Amino acid sequence: MLNLEGQKLPLDSLVDRVAFITGAGRGQGRAHAVRLAELGVDIIGVDICEDIASFDYPCASSDDLSETKRLVEAAGRRMHTGVADVRDFPTLKAVFDAGYAEFGRIDIVIANAGMIRYGAEIDPQQEWQDTLDVILTGAFNTVRASIDALVSGGRGGSIVLTSSSAGLKGTASPDASPQAYTAAKRGLVGYMQTLANQYAPDMIRVNTVHPTGVVSGMTVNDAIAAKAAEAGSNIQAMQNALPISILDAEDIANAVAFLVSDQAKFITGTQWALDAGFSVR
Repeated sequence: MLNLEGQKLPLDSLVDRVAFITGAGRGQGRAHAVRLAELGVDIIGVDICEDIASFDYPCASSDDLSETKRLVEAAGRRMHTGVADVRDFPTLKAVFDAGYAEFGRIDIVIANAGMIRYGAEIDPQQEWQDTLDVILTGAFNTVRASIDALVSGGRGGSIVLTSSSAGLKGTASPDASPQAYTAAKRGLVGYMQTLANQYAPDMIRVNTVHPTGVVSGMTVNDAIAAKAAEAGSNIQAMQNALPISILDAEDIANAVAFLVSDQAKFITGTQWALDAGFSVR
């Protein structure tokens, strides 16, 4: 694939591949979809497109998901979109199957969907369970929906599970959802290592990425602003070593584009800290 100057793109191994991305409506999911499209990848993208009652900020909307599709198509690639809650395996699998039928292959899986409640507990058991289910069970469902097609393609592939700096270093919180968030993000590491061993003979690479705070609907909303304003808030303790307060979603997408490309063909089973030094403070 050539750019306007007639030079090969640095990640041209990705041309004509297909990626399955959850949480594709906005934030990191959208950034992954657009960056990979720029590098020649077609996208199967899914988002919930409705709010979850136990969380205190809005999820992506159907308009958000449509905008991601518009941006992918503006980059010259195709996108199959579908609405599904990653906790709902049959619906998620149906979206993947429809996209796979349209494109005829799958090469990249990015389990990106995630949520957290910032405000004080109202129903701690429900908030714990919903946070675990979206992040950890959602990643399990994403992989299960796509792994048979990935293996049967016989071309290898790459799975990336979006963890967090919280998956490397826990921060004190009295509330159920932040506790579950850290537990789930750390749980993704164990799941990743299991998958990396399981599918290494098929040349399927599996890694986690661990971003610090990233500009998205999850970090730019009234709920986190209210939490940050509280005296003694744990959010005030979440500072990076580098003098960078927050990353752009495109910063993570650029790193993930490398990780899923053939330039990273021997990288598997790793925990990649994209955290501006948060984990070393």
